[in-house]
Amino acid sequence: MESGATETGRETADGDNPVAELTPGQAFSGSYVCARKDRLTARNGSVYLSLELRDRTGTIPARLFREVDRIGLGFERGDVITVKGRVERFRGQLSAEIDSAVKVDPGRVDPTDFLPMAYRNREELEGFLEHLTREVHNEGLRRVVETLIFTGPAAEEFRRAPCTRAGHHSYVGGLIEHTVAVATLVTETCTLHPRLNSDLLMASALIHDIGKTGEFTYGAEIGLSERGRTLGHLQIGAELITEAAAGLETGERDALLSCVMCHHGTDALRLRHFPSPEAIALYRLNALDAQVKTALEHGIN
Repeated sequence: MESGATETGRETADGDNPVAELTPGQAFSGSYVCARKDRLTARNGSVYLSLELRDRTGTIPARLFREVDRIGLGFERGDVITVKGRVERFRGQLSAEIDSAVKVDPGRVDPTDFLPMAYRNREELEGFLEHLTREVHNEGLRRVVETLIFTGPAAEEFRRAPCTRAGHHSYVGGLIEHTVAVATLVTETCTLHPRLNSDLLMASALIHDIGKTGEFTYGAEIGLSERGRTLGHLQIGAELITEAAAGLETGERDALLSCVMCHHGTDALRLRHFPSPEAIALYRLNALDAQVKTALEHGIN
């Protein structure tokens, strides 16, 4: 069997040499996303391709000097390509010098195989999600949560989606990781403040970002869907929750929606005040996890 292919013939992201394991002087080969492609001219007048290769483990700049036009016409930015070459150190950083590059048939590849993944174990996250859902003792609210993140049409995407494209949890599986973190903070907050409606707060925490299941597209990079661009995840989420919560009493459904709609603050909705203590709590807990994660991932600006 060819390296980098499964028994069904579909290419994988592993290749022979993951980017994170490349070292200077190493000959390498494998399948990678072409995340950048520029046709440039060197000082001596010769033409070359400046590329960026990416797999699940990282990215590396690359250059191709031979048969630039013949090889370069065979693929574009965003394609998965199988390459062979050698790793060098160029201007103080690792760089790949490419000998060959061939586009992989799109039908044999899943683009998400080449995107960064959640750090935490998926089965562990799933277990936490199930446990936290059981903490919603109100049967009506729990049914809404179960429909949205376990049995409904958004459930599969809930496990794949990131939270953002370039901010906190900006990787495949980031949404479930963030959701578990925020809901875990809810348990501690309700212990400290027992007058909070713990069922309402936990339910809203578990589904607060459900709209992100319709916000993204997946390819060479994480992009915005048309609905994500025009509506945003708050509006998409409100539609999903309204449908799933049709069996709730009006007041209960409105309380749940108001918490979710305010989890980025009231300014986004042009409201003067938060509608409930639970809405304030969700806003603060969401911001806590998002801002700490951003600082850990990208530093403090």
